[in-house]
Amino acid sequence: MIHADETTTETIKTLEGLISILEDGKLGYTNAAEHVENPAMKSDFLEYARERSLFIVELQNQINKLGKSTDTSGGGPLGALHRTWIDIKSAFTGGDTEAIINACITGEEAAVEKYKMALEDNHLEHDQIYIVSKQLNSIQNTLSQIKMRAS
Repeated sequence: MIHADETTTETIKTLEGLISILEDGKLGYTNAAEHVENPAMKSDFLEYARERSLFIVELQNQINKLGKSTDTSGGGPLGALHRTWIDIKSAFTGGDTEAIINACITGEEAAVEKYKMALEDNHLEHDQIYIVSKQLNSIQNTLSQIKMRAS
């Protein structure tokens, strides 16, 4: 089944937006890991960063299947507007664990929001919906785990 080029373009834009958010998260968690003292937390943050890397690859594969190269990730409009992680990097420099956890929560809540929007936009095909939903589930689980640390 061949989709109109416009649909493909929209799909790619949506996926690129998610990649951009994932890259923010990967960077955010890497930063968080560097700035927390607690070894268990450090290891968790590194694990979340690794998971984001895997998610990025999954979405890039989908973009490649649509016939677009993903060498340069400029991030779609979704990502450019919401670099939440980058904005809250100042929390990390203070090394305040609570501030770092709250920054991670803010970043993940933004990611969940974008993922839900991507699923509601109806630009994704069956395979992509499956992958995006799976990633969203995982991000929500991570968010719950981080919130438990905050309490």
